[in-house]
Amino acid sequence: MNAHTRLADAETPLDEPVSTRIRERILAAGQRFHANDNIASFIEPGELQQLQQEVESRLKDVLESLVIDTRSDHNTQETARRVAKMYLQEVFRGRYVAEPPVTEFPNAEHLNELMIVGPIKVRSACSHHLCPIIGKLWIGVMPNQHSNLIGLSKYARLAEWVMSRPQIQEEAITQVADLLQNKMNPDGLAIVMEADHFCMHWRGVKDDTSKMTNSVMRGSFLKDANLRREFLSLMNRS
Repeated sequence: MNAHTRLADAETPLDEPVSTRIRERILAAGQRFHANDNIASFIEPGELQQLQQEVESRLKDVLESLVIDTRSDHNTQETARRVAKMYLQEVFRGRYVAEPPVTEFPNAEHLNELMIVGPIKVRSACSHHLCPIIGKLWIGVMPNQHSNLIGLSKYARLAEWVMSRPQIQEEAITQVADLLQNKMNPDGLAIVMEADHFCMHWRGVKDDTSKMTNSVMRGSFLKDANLRREFLSLMNRS
């Protein structure tokens, strides 16, 4: 347990909600805790289960306020428990667990040709309405002799870790780009994401045909139009 954890816990009664204890640690460290931030380093062993129980309790109150009879309605008697588990262990898991371990390898063969990974299936949730975002991600990497390389499956694991938080698409792929740039240090990095947003399908305009596509281009992909075209062309073929 680090210093800011001990300080925050010393000032926070143990009978307060676990969310309060976690929030106080974050505030004491001067860190932010936006919907798409990872807060795993501020959660102590055993607290994630306590947090899930707290969320379940609050969701019961939400269902009560929606005037749903969860006592006699067999379909909703376990809804609060199911949704709390879904949020913390699945769809928002990327907020509460540490970054997945990824082994990095030196570029022993001095590879310097374009590599493309994708399409990677990604699932997230809009931080405005908590509606699903379902899409695909393509990653282009231009390594140099000093770059680190990672295994093919690790791209998907890292993308899932970032995406499984309440997000907006524009920020999500920037987070993926930052993560890969820091791990691999390539000459160029390109990411394109195409996704369906159910906050448009399900509510509002109820348009189920529109998709959102956006990209991040860095290094040689930003400077070299031919490389950028090659990546986009090969991506579209896949």
